[in-house]
Amino acid sequence: NKNNFLGIGNRIWQFCGMTYRKFRADRLFDGDRFREGEILITDEKGKVEAIVPESEAGEDTEQVDGILCPGLINSHCHLELSHLKNVIPPHTGLIDFLCSVVTKRSFARELIDAEIIRAEKEMADNGIVAVGDIGNTADTALVKSNSRIRWQNFVEVLSFTDEKATENFTHYSQVANEMKEALKDCPVAHHTSLVPHAPYSISPATFRMINEASAGQVISMHNQEHPAENELYKTGTGEYLRFFKIFGMNQSPFPVTGKSSIRSVLPYFTNGQTIFLIHNTFMPEEDIVWANEYAAANGLKLVYCLCINANLYIENKVPPVELLMKHECHIVLGTDSYSSNWQLSITSEIAALKKHFPHLTDTTLLQWATRNGADALNWGHELGRLRPGSSPGLVQLSPDFSTSCRLL
Repeated sequence: NKNNFLGIGNRIWQFCGMTYRKFRADRLFDGDRFREGEILITDEKGKVEAIVPESEAGEDTEQVDGILCPGLINSHCHLELSHLKNVIPPHTGLIDFLCSVVTKRSFARELIDAEIIRAEKEMADNGIVAVGDIGNTADTALVKSNSRIRWQNFVEVLSFTDEKATENFTHYSQVANEMKEALKDCPVAHHTSLVPHAPYSISPATFRMINEASAGQVISMHNQEHPAENELYKTGTGEYLRFFKIFGMNQSPFPVTGKSSIRSVLPYFTNGQTIFLIHNTFMPEEDIVWANEYAAANGLKLVYCLCINANLYIENKVPPVELLMKHECHIVLGTDSYSSNWQLSITSEIAALKKHFPHLTDTTLLQWATRNGADALNWGHELGRLRPGSSPGLVQLSPDFSTSCRLL
């Protein structure tokens, strides 16, 4: 059979005009589980041919120290904010952080472009092969058009009032079209969709427009990062009023529903979307239960994205990991942006989760970082697992998840 033929050695394959590489690792993770005593075989471009017992692999294997796994998936980032690295100090709290992001975006074009290039390279070198990337502009389009990374572009709509909904939606639709045009001839497929920023920045009419435009698509929304988000919808009061003053509003522009934010806005979505809920730091169990039941009953798929280092950076708070696992949520990992993180590294996210939740197994964490993200972004047939015919990228991780590097 093919696996046994592979074991005859590289010389026969070279004679046939093909060269294969064989990888032996201290620990081999295939996207689903660790494989003991087995060898990964790829072609010279990284396409997986087989995983075979060591006894059948033959000679000329390459030793990989630490963990060998599929390429990592960063399910939430803001590449266009990379110029804000070290600009906003840690532990300001979310409201002050948002005020800083809004008021500190006037940087020289050359600096913004240079930092986008630097951040993209950092992610690619550290083994990230696909990114769910938030953007309010098309500033990142040129870098993405030449990137080794696959991009799910979430063009983030901001529109506080129904009166401005059509104008704002038209503007962000133009941004999305600009992004699509810039990436249409890339050798790998990229996706672009219009998404809501957060419940505290999208009016009812704007939500309805996004729902119609995103039918059947993958979208994202920041969710319950601060208790004030629920207060805003329950009573129309709270700390977000301070944020709104930057935009000339002295009161909440949103309807008071008496419900939490997620219960107030998730029903706007009715068209079979996959919705990445980002952060969820202050999401109580009753809302997790409700959201999952609502999604199941209405043809939606919910994906819960953890960005623990960003949560620690902004609020010094960790997400409700145990609750999400208890209710069998589909969990993925993200880094957020350089405005709210010390690095753009999925392995650093894994290390932080291990520190704060030591009961989490390496298998679970790597599933979140590989196959779960690939599946949620609709790239599971190509990325996230080491299986014959796939080219998911190969990444070497240190045993303690302190470092990572892309091998292929």
